[in-house]
Amino acid sequence: MILTSGLLGLLYVIFGAVLISVLNVGLVPVVLIVVGLAFFQYYTSDKLALAAAGAKVVSREEAPALHDMVERLCAMADLPKPKVAIMDTPVPNAFATGRSPKHAAVCVTTGLWDRLEPKEIEGVLAHELSHVANRDVLIMTVASFFAMLAALLTRFGLYGGLFSGGNNRDNNNGPPVWLIILVVSILVYALSYILIRTISRYREYAADRGSALITGAPEYLMSALQKISSQMTLIPNRDLRAVEGMSAFFIVSPKIKSAVGELFMDHPPIEKRLAALAEIAREMGRPVA
Repeated sequence: MILTSGLLGLLYVIFGAVLISVLNVGLVPVVLIVVGLAFFQYYTSDKLALAAAGAKVVSREEAPALHDMVERLCAMADLPKPKVAIMDTPVPNAFATGRSPKHAAVCVTTGLWDRLEPKEIEGVLAHELSHVANRDVLIMTVASFFAMLAALLTRFGLYGGLFSGGNNRDNNNGPPVWLIILVVSILVYALSYILIRTISRYREYAADRGSALITGAPEYLMSALQKISSQMTLIPNRDLRAVEGMSAFFIVSPKIKSAVGELFMDHPPIEKRLAALAEIAREMGRPVA
């Protein structure tokens, strides 16, 4: 994950240097705008994610069993208890959000609560708490920061080149500035898209391992992943489309039918996650189905 993040950062440093060299523009105003957006995203991530999902924070009186599970797992993981939320959808899934363990929220869908056994739900919740412990929201915010910076630099540079008549610094002896920016931007976007999704897949593997270590029983998360992925095929398409925007947050992506390869996925294939968990289970001396 560190290597991939470093490659992503290097990519955007090169991108910024190319644009500054081509356009002779100052970087400070653009950086200030992006820093402001990143801070807003970072400090409001829990509220924004819950609002986008249509999830409701619930009290102990409203969901005592769910609160008990979260409290028990937090004690085992040595984490402060996050906010507990429920999302009313038949899609079986869960997610966590928040900028730090002290400012986090975990959410389960009604579909997950109704379809899984308590031990399986604990495995899922432990996975989400691992995201909180690993500060994955911070990691993805940093990755998004570079992406936003590149997008704004591209937009300013492209508009500047177009509105200046496409002139370049070599008095029209070379390709127009807007064309250089467009080509470089396409390459940077394609590479950053792949790198950000690679980081996202690593986050899922790390959270799966975290769940196994917290619960001491990786077989329950394995069972939960199998049930969630198989049950997803029974969910009406309209319900899957309704939650598609939360795909990157969920423990299992609702985009179950994909024509693209793993390189472009934000979640690892279920088969690979199960294989990794099976290996962890063998190391722990646990049963593997």
